[in-house]
Amino acid sequence: MRPAEFREDLGEPRSSPESRLIVIHDQPQECPYLDDVLARMPLRLPIGKLDSQSLDRLLELGYRRTGDFVYRTQCPGCQACEPTRVIVDQFVWSKSLKRVLQRGDNELTYSFGPATSDDERIELFNRHRRARSLDRGDDAVDEASYRAFMVDSCCETTELSVRHDGRLIAVAVIDVSAQSLSAVYTHFDPDYSKYSLGTYAILRQIAWAQQTRRQYVYLGMYVQENSHLNYKSRFVTQQRLIRGQWVTFKSPPR
Repeated sequence: MRPAEFREDLGEPRSSPESRLIVIHDQPQECPYLDDVLARMPLRLPIGKLDSQSLDRLLELGYRRTGDFVYRTQCPGCQACEPTRVIVDQFVWSKSLKRVLQRGDNELTYSFGPATSDDERIELFNRHRRARSLDRGDDAVDEASYRAFMVDSCCETTELSVRHDGRLIAVAVIDVSAQSLSAVYTHFDPDYSKYSLGTYAILRQIAWAQQTRRQYVYLGMYVQENSHLNYKSRFVTQQRLIRGQWVTFKSPPR
């Protein structure tokens, strides 16, 4: 039985791949999601490439990947970040989500391939950050920084690229494991907002997961008070990792 908020306890780690992670940085920092909050997100380096099963287990434990490293939040006094995953075979294709997918498929082209670093992608990344006020006044990302964040990886990774009349308008980097896909980061052209490109990229990943019979699509962090992250609640049925347990939500908040 799975009521509206079913709790799935992770229990004790089973041959946890955490034993193969080396902590390389663990200092308090400004929270990237909430203002005036101190965050702690120890950065860990896997020993060797993560295989599919190890990646699945780390995702289940709430880890995310950035470049060659993995991390999960361990913030003092704050539990706002909730790792989120869609249960693929229970996903609800609402009328509005179907419209987004259909319009994108009719008017755009998409492809999956290796994660790539080039001028086109770097320019798109910086335009996305500026338009959505994600740069926090920082300098534009250069080729080395883009490659370190979007291309370098400790696991199997692919890229979803979306184009309109040949113009690159969205890129989503995705980690691929045996039972899951994990949406690492998506950036898109703010001039093409009519296509709801962030949503479209997620729907394309869910459709791919359904076609390949994967169990989950991980969407990263849900933070209720962050407008860039709380939209994820519309993708149901989903689970969020809350105080060490996966809690199931069958409908978005009203």
